[in-house]
Formats: sequence, C-alpha cells, structure tokens
Amino acid sequence: QVQLVASGGGLVQAGGSLRLSCAASGGIFSTSVRGWFRQAPGKAREFVAAINWRGGDIDYIDSVKGRFTISRENGKNTVYLQMNSLKPEDTAVYYCAARLGYATISRHEYEYNSWGQGTQVTVSS
Repeated sequence: QVQLVASGGGLVQAGGSLRLSCAASGGIFSTSVRGWFRQAPGKAREFVAAINWRGGDIDYIDSVKGRFTISRENGKNTVYLQMNSLKPEDTAVYYCAARLGYATISRHEYEYNSWGQGTQVTVSS
C-alpha cells in the first residue's frame, strides 16, 4: 500500500525556520518525482517545489525561491522541505506528493498520483 507521511509542521514566528519531511513507503519512490504543495485558508492548493529522482532538476514557485530548499534521501524514500525566512503568507497546510513512475517534474497537482495527509504550518507576524 502506497503511503506518504508528512511531518515537521508547527507554529513559528516570522523570520523563523521549519523543516518538513515526507516519508514514503509501499511504492518505487526512489526513482519518482517528489513535490510539495500547500493550501492556505480559502485558497486553492498551489505548487511549492518539486525535485526529480537524481536531485538535478528542481523547481520552485517564485514566492519561495531563495527561502525554501527541497531535497531528498532516496535511501530513506524521504523528501524534505527546508523553509527559512518564513512569512505569514506561508501559512498553509503543506502536502507532499509523488509522481510514481514518472521522471519529469511538474507543477500540476493532477500529475501527482500519490499524496500525503498534510501538515499545518503557521507563521505568526
């Protein structure tokens, strides 16, 4: 059974940092694209970052470039999202996702076929 478990969310003051983790099991995740999305209250879910299996192809939404870093440890089937210089507008539920069987990164949530449960990130001003 394919499963993604996200963790690491919490409450932090503006300017602080958090590191999200997403552990995967039950599928061939080591060669799959991994991504992070987020959904703020009253807004649609949006793409945040994605990484291919080698880590050589990475994409970020403009609003997090220079502040967030996505990385992965294939041996642990885990992907991370290091979030620095957090802003109140980063407050959202963060979801990890995977494109099982695909090598090309994508910003489109409909192209991800496996999803985690989400972890809440709250940034206070």
